[in-house]
Amino acid sequence: MKDNEPAPARRRNRRGEGRKLRDEIITAAVELLDEQGDERAITLRSIARRIGCAAPSIYAHFADSQAIMLAVVRQEFAQLTTAMRAAVADAGEDPAERLLAACHAYLDLARTHPGRYRIMFGGLWTPNMEGSISEADMDGLGMDALQVLIDALGDCVAAGRSTSTDLFSDAVALWLGLHGLAHQRAVIREFPWPEDIADRIIAALARLKNT
Repeated sequence: MKDNEPAPARRRNRRGEGRKLRDEIITAAVELLDEQGDERAITLRSIARRIGCAAPSIYAHFADSQAIMLAVVRQEFAQLTTAMRAAVADAGEDPAERLLAACHAYLDLARTHPGRYRIMFGGLWTPNMEGSISEADMDGLGMDALQVLIDALGDCVAAGRSTSTDLFSDAVALWLGLHGLAHQRAVIREFPWPEDIADRIIAALARLKNT
């Protein structure tokens, strides 16, 4: 929908359907992000036009666009965690393969949804701590996904597949390695990346042992 097109009429929610509008707001924000690839395209006006409601009605659920972005970030981290856990569950009995699967699920999100991935780790969106978002709101973002890496790495250690002696620190190092690769792939697309570069990074940072 273009900015100069009229918004479609939207049926007023029945009593108890407020949650539905909140979900529609988040969905609209994600759709705009996927289409435009730029967080600055997400405004109260653009979202209102997308879902066919008056912009003031959004205030019943979100104080401002930053609050909407925070909800999107939380949703995307939850979906990332779910995808990583599913990858681990589907990878079989080998703990090293389960860790690799979790890492590749992380990289798949960055590749298939670059706009969403960027806002999860900053990008053009910088929360204004003097607005509706507090530092407490930002605490813990991404920790559940990190815990998947910690648990998978711990299984590797228990099975003698990794020499890690500090699960948290090595999992953080692994996270940073994945993030660096995801970022560089996005900004240097023509570089001849080795096909196994992800597995090389994962094996090195997770201190995996050759078998």
